[in-house]
Amino acid sequence: MSGGGPEAGVGGEGQAGGEGRYVTRVREAMLAEPRALTVGATAQEAGAILARVEVRSVLVVDVQGLLVGEVTRASLVERVVAAGRDPRTTTVGSIVVPVAVMLDADADVEQAFLLMDEHDSERLPVVDGGRLVGALSRSVLRRRLAEDEPPPGDD
Repeated sequence: MSGGGPEAGVGGEGQAGGEGRYVTRVREAMLAEPRALTVGATAQEAGAILARVEVRSVLVVDVQGLLVGEVTRASLVERVVAAGRDPRTTTVGSIVVPVAVMLDADADVEQAFLLMDEHDSERLPVVDGGRLVGALSRSVLRRRLAEDEPPPGDD
């Protein structure tokens, strides 16, 4: 689980999980194994990922894959640039901030969607026993929810 920025995916109530099987849990709808940096990666690596406009944060895990937190552009500027630290030697483990909202892999997808709306989140990390196992994105969730709706007039 090293390298790249967080990826995400989600699902909804319905048949996205296979014909005749309704997706009800986050684990059935998420994108598994999102890219993340380990605590020993450098701030420079995080900065390179955050330079991509579509990436809002970089998830950070420990060596066992447990979610430690995230690095955002703001935390990178505040804790490295403004503090005068060297991004080539500063580890992300020393500048990580807690993740404000995360989802349990066994959470209900409808509740996950409501939580994403409540916190105005486009992507959320998904954990199972604290271990980062996936990411859920609002756009993928909407698409999967739409796939699960029966056609109009189909009762």
